[in-house]
Amino acid sequence: MWYEDKIMRTLRCRTIQKPGVLGRLLTVIGDLGGLTGEIKTILMGSSHVVRDIVIFADDADHMTRLIQAVREFPEGELLEIRDEVMEMHQGGKIAIRSRYEINTVSDLRKVYTPGVAEVSLKIQKNPALARRFTSIRHMVAIVTDGSAVLGLGDIGPLAAMPVMEGKASLMETLCGLSGVPILLNTKDVTAIVDTVAAIAPTFSAIQLEDISAPRCFEIERRLQERVSIPVMHDDQHGTAVVVTAALMNASRLTGISLDQCRIGQVGLGAAGLAISKMLIHLTGRPVLGTDLVPDAVARLVEAGGQASSLKDIMAGCDVVIATTGAPGLIKPEMIRKGQIILALSNPNPEIEPDKAREAGASFAADGKLVNNVLGFPGIFRGAVDADVPRITREMLLAASRAIAEAAPAGEIVPNPLDRQVHLRVARAVARVALDQGLNRDDITGYFD
Repeated sequence: MWYEDKIMRTLRCRTIQKPGVLGRLLTVIGDLGGLTGEIKTILMGSSHVVRDIVIFADDADHMTRLIQAVREFPEGELLEIRDEVMEMHQGGKIAIRSRYEINTVSDLRKVYTPGVAEVSLKIQKNPALARRFTSIRHMVAIVTDGSAVLGLGDIGPLAAMPVMEGKASLMETLCGLSGVPILLNTKDVTAIVDTVAAIAPTFSAIQLEDISAPRCFEIERRLQERVSIPVMHDDQHGTAVVVTAALMNASRLTGISLDQCRIGQVGLGAAGLAISKMLIHLTGRPVLGTDLVPDAVARLVEAGGQASSLKDIMAGCDVVIATTGAPGLIKPEMIRKGQIILALSNPNPEIEPDKAREAGASFAADGKLVNNVLGFPGIFRGAVDADVPRITREMLLAASRAIAEAAPAGEIVPNPLDRQVHLRVARAVARVALDQGLNRDDITGYFD
């Protein structure tokens, strides 16, 4: 999202109760390049108004300048500065809690010894019962080495923990799965595969997260070969699912047929390559791609794509998707009339959507609209409920279609916090699992 690399603070301000004062205060913030979020009225008196104003800055120095400007605002007073993000992270965002109260000796005997021994013996005789009598059924490992975290880069596994906790919080909130962060203090591919494979019996699925390319490709492939539960690198496939959904609706809004048009992918890292592969599978046509790394281009060609250049993609493609991390890479003069432009790098896109539209694009969007949270909760929910051994590209494509169909009229994606969207995605994934004969659990009634 656009705010991932921003600094956020909540300023409690008391201003004079007079028309235009709030507008002038917000103008002071905007003139310095600050962005304003939520504004909440705390107290409205006859002479003064107290409000909490959320502001976003590019970095610490920028935030200091914004705060100083608010302090100097002549028609108000800065009462308090709060960092609500840090406050929310105090003690972490997730916890493991017992589903049952344990208040008596009888309770103790049921949840632990001696009663638990009978459950263990039944599972020993029939391992499939573990899905019924343990938490494994709803446990998902969220694994990272911290090598490619958001737009922050290689910050290490410990610093990646808040992000992994965030993923776990979303997974539980949106679809009821219990995400468990796993931090690995190694970047060695074999060590990562061996470690995750060894702990895999604890989980029903494995989500790889924020692992840098090209290691992420080999880790995902080798790990899936080692375990009989689904493994998905969200930075690849979660992104591809949501981008494809957005593109389905963008093509419908503009009248550009994905089956007939030329598609170009600028940037072939984890996300870019996965997007290209999904679109090749969807359309049956090669995606043109370019990257500064020759091996990345070679991987695209191996997947059925076609090597190209930024110049040729901009000149000849009807749809251009950019995931380069290079702000301003696409200049307005490169835009061809009628193109669909998805400039997805955060926090600053390759070209601002309004500039792309002004230059002639029929549709343009940035990474603010394409959020992985639309994909991974429902994908894992459906895969776990069906107890599939792996997630197939047909399941991912079904997830894309479910997301696209859930978008309101005139929009390219739905609200990521709409629980019904994630239920639709889960059912779409489970339906494909059933059609492909990959479900190992009875999902009779799952689609009612």
